Amino acid sequence: MSTPVSGKAAVKQPGNHQRALRTVTIISTFGGLLFGYDTGVINGALPYMQEDLGLTPLTEGLVTSSLLFGAAFGALFGGRLADRNGRRKMIMVLAVIFLAGTIGCTFSPNTGVMIAARFILGLAVGGASVTVPVYLAEVSPSHRRGRIVTQNELMIVTGQLLAFIFNAYLGNSFGESHGIWRWMLVIATLPAIALWIGMNFMPESPRWLASIGSFGETLSVLQRIRSQEEARREFEEVKAMAVEDYKSKMGSWKDLGIPWLRRIFVVGLGLAVIQQITGVNSIMYYGTQILSQSGFGREAALTANIANGVISVLATFVGIWLLGKVGRRRMLITGQVGTTTALLLIGFFSLILPEGPGRGFVILALTVTFLAFQQGAISPVTWLMLSEIFPLKIRGLGMGASAFLLWIVNFLIGFGFPQLLDAIGISNTFFVFAVLGVGAIAFAAKYVPETKDKSLEDLEHYFKNAAGEQPERADSRSA
Repeated sequence: MSTPVSGKAAVKQPGNHQRALRTVTIISTFGGLLFGYDTGVINGALPYMQEDLGLTPLTEGLVTSSLLFGAAFGALFGGRLADRNGRRKMIMVLAVIFLAGTIGCTFSPNTGVMIAARFILGLAVGGASVTVPVYLAEVSPSHRRGRIVTQNELMIVTGQLLAFIFNAYLGNSFGESHGIWRWMLVIATLPAIALWIGMNFMPESPRWLASIGSFGETLSVLQRIRSQEEARREFEEVKAMAVEDYKSKMGSWKDLGIPWLRRIFVVGLGLAVIQQITGVNSIMYYGTQILSQSGFGREAALTANIANGVISVLATFVGIWLLGKVGRRRMLITGQVGTTTALLLIGFFSLILPEGPGRGFVILALTVTFLAFQQGAISPVTWLMLSEIFPLKIRGLGMGASAFLLWIVNFLIGFGFPQLLDAIGISNTFFVFAVLGVGAIAFAAKYVPETKDKSLEDLEHYFKNAAGEQPERADSRSA
């Protein structure tokens, strides 16, 4: 009952709509915070789980990667469910799944239950990875969309940093207590509850409301988060685009028979793969163990790992700033060169330096350097380019498939890393990632286009030329 009143107040009082939009952004990105916390907390909890649950390298990989496997399916189906039921309602459902999965992990009596609970938690993480950015994009004005949507990436790395901080505090203060890892995990229930309560008071996406023909509610929501003039102008645009947006959802696998659309689709899948094969999540999930094997003690490694979280947050700030000034392709290739060089150096120094604190600090400095390039260039560019390269007709299909593949590769790395570490050692493991990084650089240099300051028509022209189609045919059809 209070929503229409607050909407009218936003029209009468300049600034209220800005405050409302800011509130929507903060509340909804708690989904990103949970995404970050739940993927990062395993980093410090795993060494304590090994003792209590008797984990082997195989079961250690399963505990970590079961969340990622669930996230692949959460990403695949989350977007379609949000299309059917609404973005706001989907985020509220995800908050409940976050809560249930966290409680299941916290009270897991054995490895089997833990793996199942982590899979459920992964469904929420994957769903949030696609639904929250879409919701933010659809509630934000066009001139602020890039900055608002990338705030979700900032909340993800902030969630990981908070996980590292809580892990270090609990591990150093109560590390000898039985089951301390359960306290590390249960903290995630708080933002899950906050997300569910907060979204009860948030508006639905105006674009989704228009897509189901609810134009009265569309205008009411826009009046709540825009000035009166902006709301009326944008309402007309959203209304006009509703039919086109609806048609765009009709894209199917058959459309990939068109060569230039197929090429875009392959580039999107490639972007998802090269973002993950840098091995970034081997550091985000197993950073404490990497540092322990490099020469730090267990508790010291927990504390040192906070540096990885801090640099991730700082680099994301820099990345958001650079996106407005530097070409996407250039940023991506620079990031890939930087991460590959850092991986080579990690492998090299792990091989030649004797085990001890000195080697530990060298490896820590290199993981921080790695994350500066990854979080400051590769990660923000990947998600932004995925949102830019797909034409409307296959946007849902392309984003869903790309996110699914991204999480599957993430799963394979999360599952395989502890076994690689056990089989071939830390130096050879990072040499493997460095070789994959060289392949990623080659792919980006050959296939990834520049998207900065290019219109959809420019990108279509590029891909049609690359596929050997004549652009004149497209022009004649549109004439």
